[in-house]
Amino acid sequence: MRSGIFFWMVLVSTSLLGQGISSRKIKRQLAKTEAFQKAHVALQVTPLGADKPVAHYQSERYMTPASNVKLLTFLAAQQAFDRLPVLFYRKKGDSLIQFKSSGYPLLFHPFYADSSLTAFFKQKATWEYLAPSTAPQLFGSGWSWDDYSYYYAAPKSTFPIYGNSLQVTYNGDTFKSIPNLGTLQQTTDTLAPKLQRDPFRNRFTLNPLHWNANDTLYRPFIPSDSLFVVLLSKAIQKPISLQMSPTDNLPWEPLYTNAEETLYKGLLQDSDNGIAEALLLMIAQKTKGQFQTQQAIDTLLTQWNKWLPDKVEWVDGSGVSRYNMVTPRTLVEVLQRIHQKIGLQEIKKLFPQGGVSGTLKAYEVPHLYAKTGSLRHNHNLSGYFRSKKGKIYVFSIMVNHFTAPTAEVKKGISQILLWLQHKLK
Repeated sequence: MRSGIFFWMVLVSTSLLGQGISSRKIKRQLAKTEAFQKAHVALQVTPLGADKPVAHYQSERYMTPASNVKLLTFLAAQQAFDRLPVLFYRKKGDSLIQFKSSGYPLLFHPFYADSSLTAFFKQKATWEYLAPSTAPQLFGSGWSWDDYSYYYAAPKSTFPIYGNSLQVTYNGDTFKSIPNLGTLQQTTDTLAPKLQRDPFRNRFTLNPLHWNANDTLYRPFIPSDSLFVVLLSKAIQKPISLQMSPTDNLPWEPLYTNAEETLYKGLLQDSDNGIAEALLLMIAQKTKGQFQTQQAIDTLLTQWNKWLPDKVEWVDGSGVSRYNMVTPRTLVEVLQRIHQKIGLQEIKKLFPQGGVSGTLKAYEVPHLYAKTGSLRHNHNLSGYFRSKKGKIYVFSIMVNHFTAPTAEVKKGISQILLWLQHKLK
């Protein structure tokens, strides 16, 4: 009898061990990729819905997450909002409509249309925009000083409009800009770039020598409440007065978006930084009544510290900051919470798919749904995959401080994922 029990215990323990992959084997597999040799690599893989990993390697190490921070932002938004408000409004008298911002970022956005906003401003009314007493910092803590000229670092604002970016197109004959911020200066300096903005004001200069027909470029502009009112008035062809937020307690009505899926796909599939930053400001406005990123982060971390495996160094919503630090096992837990909140079918709809959509088109890995995160010398991938035998796993693979081409790092991560899919049950 005792021998039978002993044999059964050995059989069970051997079976359980066989379901996992040792750190030694992972290290040996990582060594096969030359791009990983001088880099910092950390990873964790955990069955969906489980607590303990089946594979991990340095998963307690802090890494620079880049856009993997958007996973935290996405979870926060899912927890904070059943529906996303695009603005708040109230009618006073027969014709006056006052409105104020929720922080929503898709008003006349160049990539993500939201018809609910367009329809709202078609009403015949006298319009007043009530600006908040404080505005967010234009740029996130730890953003590089020379990011200002790129769409991915468009400044934050209380009420984003046109993605806070100027769109310039060339049809082979003339240049057109949306929105119209005045005359585009031209230069014939052969060393000047195609399009640039003065670092401190909304003055744009283009070099026609470098443009081809049908070219389109985007450059951030410096937003403000006064500029917002000017641009919106031009767009709807109605005057709008700028007022400070009132002190009365009259109620406000929310206007909800019909473009949530569009917004979240922009966040996860296209990795749009402006959407990510706006979502944290929306959370801050809802919880604290002010558009301050750090207030949202502090509130969230206070709520999450009871389940986070490790302390998170978190300073922005997008991951543009070089100050963010997180561990792979923390990202795995965040992904588990995302699954608990929205389910696998919604994940498959919103997340990029390996070899198919968004930022995962370069990953020829089947049954993969994940978020990339890239900064110079850093590339990460965190999400969900299905093994050869049909089981779903949550994973985070982070590669920092490499000098190899990013394409080689992506190839190495793909090889690790294919190996994991084959090895795990």
